[in-house]
Amino acid sequence: MSWWWAGAIGAAKVYGVGRRPRPNWNTDHPIEYIQCDISDPEDANTKLSRLTDVTHIFYVTWANRVTEVENCEVNGAMFRNVLHALIPNAPNLSHICLQTGTKHYIGPFEAFGKIKPHDPPFTEDLPRLNAPNFYYTLEDILHEEVKKKENLTWTVHRPDVIFGFSPYSLMNLIGTLCVYAAMCKHEGRPLKFPGTKAAWQSYSVASDADLVAEQQIWAAVDPYAKNEAFNCHNGDVFKWKHFWKILAEQFGIEDYGFEEGENLTLTELMRDKGDVWEEIVKENQLEPTKLEDVGVWWFADRMLGGEHLLSSMNKGKEHGFFGFRNSRISFISWIDKMKAYKIVP
Repeated sequence: MSWWWAGAIGAAKVYGVGRRPRPNWNTDHPIEYIQCDISDPEDANTKLSRLTDVTHIFYVTWANRVTEVENCEVNGAMFRNVLHALIPNAPNLSHICLQTGTKHYIGPFEAFGKIKPHDPPFTEDLPRLNAPNFYYTLEDILHEEVKKKENLTWTVHRPDVIFGFSPYSLMNLIGTLCVYAAMCKHEGRPLKFPGTKAAWQSYSVASDADLVAEQQIWAAVDPYAKNEAFNCHNGDVFKWKHFWKILAEQFGIEDYGFEEGENLTLTELMRDKGDVWEEIVKENQLEPTKLEDVGVWWFADRMLGGEHLLSSMNKGKEHGFFGFRNSRISFISWIDKMKAYKIVP
């Protein structure tokens, strides 16, 4: 499920748009849900052009394709479909928040290890890398489209690895690690760290999903934030060797850790484990899901495959955003939410 849309800020109507039917885990959310395929220009125009009361857009969705050139084409078209349906038809539209991420500074997944990223800490004024990147495509479209409406402003938000609750997300690290831990517990296997020594012992940062939303709401209403890009992470650092103990404790696993030289990947470890996940779902009366929906193994392998590169939060503070989160508390709270909504046992 992709949440990328809202109406006015404050005590007002909020729209949520997703391609899938509304899931059971968010039926208590106070939103007006719209099922819409924004990759289809006709569907997007039919369902979104009628939202004439929209004042703010929060765009956070994306689609994954084989190559980054394809990502640029597909994601660019999706964003255009949304803006073309709304900018001409929402007379009070005042601001657009676009969420991208730190791949702005290190390049797309396909370029990892092939191009040199910027030297961290990353600041928002660094030039673009010489490689296709759909984040750049989205920013170009944003700048082009806002010119079509007088006084329409924008902000771009670049979170790091997001800690949040997002079943079916293409980049759901918390959910993926929870599913992996649940599988290890079920099969009586040790919870081995499926990453590199560099990832295990280096400093990392994360972006709590609520903090990212908090920054975007601030940017949507604070005049000093307008027409700027902002990094967004919790403001502290952590090490996976410490958080791995927390993950093990949350799932009652005593045997855990990192073994140098094993070169484990979740993509390999979780291959052909769909039947095992079905057993776990049935035995624990969980929300019905398929393993491929909740375990994004390739993404976790990427995130745990090397030393983390850090971003600077100075610009946000200089413009008046002082939000932060304790990453340890954030990590535990999102695991708890995965359990509370019966995604994992």
